[in-house]
Amino acid sequence: MGELEAALRAVRDEGGRAFVPYVTGGYPGVDAKLLRALADAGADAIEVGIPHSDPIMDGGVVQEASRVALERGTHPSDVLSTIAEADIDVPVAVMTYANIVTHAGIERFCADLANAGVRGVIVPDLPVDESGDLGAAASAHGVDMVLLAAPGTPPERYTAIGAAAHGFVYCVATYGVTGARDSLAATAREVVDALRPHTDLPLLVGVGLATPALAAEACVFADGAIVGSAMMAPLLQGDRDATIALAAAFRDAVRAP
Repeated sequence: MGELEAALRAVRDEGGRAFVPYVTGGYPGVDAKLLRALADAGADAIEVGIPHSDPIMDGGVVQEASRVALERGTHPSDVLSTIAEADIDVPVAVMTYANIVTHAGIERFCADLANAGVRGVIVPDLPVDESGDLGAAASAHGVDMVLLAAPGTPPERYTAIGAAAHGFVYCVATYGVTGARDSLAATAREVVDALRPHTDLPLLVGVGLATPALAAEACVFADGAIVGSAMMAPLLQGDRDATIALAAAFRDAVRAP
């Protein structure tokens, strides 16, 4: 069991729910100081995006953050350097896409993650059927490979995802890309309930959790909430303080669902 999984299991075993904020690495203001502030605000883990030119899972807010980061010349190594510099006590997972992993080489990529202190990796466009090599290399370096489960997934694939994932399973709340929603889709609970028989991993809901109230609603049945676009939206307006304050509000909302 890696450090990411151990931390999230500990939250669940103590009767709590986990809060995991996402920020896009390389965007102005997403620096070591911000990661420390998110940890201080009560994040149980932090997800940092390695920007990609075709972020197929992400909606407009994160797409714009990725565009700006790439135009600034952000390289994956820059994101890892920021994480290493932050040197925070809560586990950090990176989120990126498969061609960044394969371009670096799976073994080298996982070694670089470990050297930077990264404890989890999320690759949304890597299906469970093709995740074996990354899972093995990540595990060898002490990095948990998180897999995603989405609405409409057949039962046999839930079984495969539950068996192959480490750290937690990212339960996609709704069809479509990331971004704010006005309400929590019924599919969020459907995914969590469908996965429960297939894995004992923590099950965290993400996509569309625009407000602390929606995150709290998800945490009635899930083991935690992942919040991305809501975290990045103030940063796109240049307001770091608002992002930090919002992180604390989400943490308070999910703490006692």
